[in-house]
Amino acid sequence: MNETVLDKFLRYAKIDTQSKEDADTFPSTSEQLVLLNLLLSELHHLGLHDAEIDQYGYVMATLKGNLSATNKIPTIGLLAHVDTSPATSGTNVKPQVIENYQGNDIVLKGDPSVILYTSENPELKKNIGKTIVTTDGTTLLGADDKAGVAIIMTAIQTLINTPSIPHGNIRICFTPDEEVGNGTKYLDLKRFNASIAYTVDGSTPGELNKETFSADTAIITIKGRNIHPGTAKGLMVNSLRILGDIIVRLPIDIAPETTDEYQPFIHPHVVEGNEEKSTLKLLLRDFKTEGLDDLKRRLDKIIAEVQQLHPKASIELQIIESYRNMHDGVMQNPLVSQCLWEAAKRSGIEPKWVPIRGGTDGSRLTAMGLPTPNIFTGGQNYHSKTEWVSVHGMEKSVETVINLMQVWAEKVS
Repeated sequence: MNETVLDKFLRYAKIDTQSKEDADTFPSTSEQLVLLNLLLSELHHLGLHDAEIDQYGYVMATLKGNLSATNKIPTIGLLAHVDTSPATSGTNVKPQVIENYQGNDIVLKGDPSVILYTSENPELKKNIGKTIVTTDGTTLLGADDKAGVAIIMTAIQTLINTPSIPHGNIRICFTPDEEVGNGTKYLDLKRFNASIAYTVDGSTPGELNKETFSADTAIITIKGRNIHPGTAKGLMVNSLRILGDIIVRLPIDIAPETTDEYQPFIHPHVVEGNEEKSTLKLLLRDFKTEGLDDLKRRLDKIIAEVQQLHPKASIELQIIESYRNMHDGVMQNPLVSQCLWEAAKRSGIEPKWVPIRGGTDGSRLTAMGLPTPNIFTGGQNYHSKTEWVSVHGMEKSVETVINLMQVWAEKVS
């Protein structure tokens, strides 16, 4: 069990753990349990004898503190999710390890039409002379969040092997189904029993996160009327055409492809249906929770306009809450972010707070009363065939996690 973080990541990345939208099981796919049970076994092998997996697939374990004042140090939770996005295939992942990267564009050999361009990936230039891991161009890589899993496992392994490093009690939790919005759905916080926590589920080295989007899902359902196209004149109400009329009216200036930093967006991302009935799912995102109401009003206005064009159709809008910005909850205890900042600095990189244009399990955990900011992993281009990860970034994340435990121990003493 004295593997490097790269060794662990490569093993984990090859296991297919895609989650699935709208499944009626939890986890949503049985494949996730393969990795979860493997992690359970590895935690036992490391000597964490209380490691367990519950009926929902959550794996938890404790690394006990090694200080006489351990009971005065907050129990710190570390979390990462094992599932990968349904957006891109995670079957038969073949990680490509590139040592001593030379700063060139990278043609991915599994599909030469998929190219990692340096012009689109400024972080590549920061890894010249270092080792990176890419996909082969046919699948995603799974650094989101198997890099986080590997980082936590490596940090715990290091703390066990180096008892001179002071730390309090640490609770580890590996979760399923984060990518489909259910990572904390059945997580028992009393059982987890952490006072504060950190997800290891970020991106660029040095980037730390204490604020996320607030998020809702909008579902537009259109009911029309189907009839044989040969006799459809004056009778057919084609829900797909109506759906198209809605999509073309969505404002392009607040789309993911035209916004960044703190700008909100409306993002159509799933379409299903036929002439009789169709549905459109949209992501609504804004760092200001009240801004979600404005995005809904925009949709209401578009629907009203399209409804006038198609009076025989039924168009309904449903809004489902996804998660909320973690910022206020995290800042209720300033030490949670201050200790993380200091830990990152000690790892030899320049930290910076960056808002997440998305969410993590930390969003919901913070809302549930467990403040949970986020730590970088070194990954880039998540959910795509051009996903890649910096091994240097993973190593610095391991250092940051270890430093974090020492900083908290020092704060108490």
